[in-house]
Amino acid sequence: MLSGLTLAQVALLLAGGVLLDLLLGEARRFHPLVGFGNLANRIERTLNRGQGRFARGVLAWVLAVLPLAALGALLCFRAGLAAHAVLLYFCLGFRSLRDHNLPIAQALDSGDLAQARLLTARIVSRDTASASEADLAKASAESLLENGNDAVFGTLFWFVVAGGAGALLFRLANTLDAMWGYKSTRFLQFGWAAARIDDVLNYVPARLTALSYVLLADHRRAAWECWRAQAPGWPSPNAGPVMASGAGALGLALGGSATYDGVAEQRPPLGRGRAAQAGDIARAWKLVRTTALLWLGVAAAAALLTGAIHA
Repeated sequence: MLSGLTLAQVALLLAGGVLLDLLLGEARRFHPLVGFGNLANRIERTLNRGQGRFARGVLAWVLAVLPLAALGALLCFRAGLAAHAVLLYFCLGFRSLRDHNLPIAQALDSGDLAQARLLTARIVSRDTASASEADLAKASAESLLENGNDAVFGTLFWFVVAGGAGALLFRLANTLDAMWGYKSTRFLQFGWAAARIDDVLNYVPARLTALSYVLLADHRRAAWECWRAQAPGWPSPNAGPVMASGAGALGLALGGSATYDGVAEQRPPLGRGRAAQAGDIARAWKLVRTTALLWLGVAAAAALLTGAIHA
């Protein structure tokens, strides 16, 4: 491991970071990723103009990510093991997935469609003003499945590879992809580097997440078949495997029609089975939660096995 941590230390720090996230949740007054988003906006407004926007996008990514990742590495070196766990906590979005999505299910269960639309609009970019219960349940389930990788498992993977600094670099890169990785006139050239770098960093974690969804699936064969058949048709090379396997694991038909900025888009299908319902939001959260426990268990087992071999 590039971080210089032993497997036992990694396993303990993984558990510690996840526990901090579950106990404390998102920082209320100042979340580092929110501050980073503000910094990224200022960099983008300064550099995303004139000629050479591909090169300007590369420079912007370097300026936004590398100094902070280097600072994280220095902090871990100076402050020791606790700094790794704290950085992991700040990079994880595990509890926030639960806190943002389960209230949508509760609103739908109570028949409060207006509240469910409002809550869903906070976590997805699609239009929700006239969305049906099925539309909202689908949006929430898709968000849980995809962000299980982006906000949780990708972060855990890069923590294992490079400690707190690795988790930080991954989350910053993933945040820039979410901000700049659009194929719009404004970001097609400038955001190319952010999108491609995120694709590279997410390639292995996304497939490990998809494999985990298959192993823990209610419908294991369907999860595997949906991954292999449907993922190539999805626009994102990493979201495709994650969302197709997750939808198949839950026995749901996701993907399909969604409205963005008043324009209905027909996206490729994900999974197979019935349409999503309010109760499926909790099922999607359970799949993400169980996958996190699986990853922590694998890390602990690897640490114990290594210790036994060296004893």
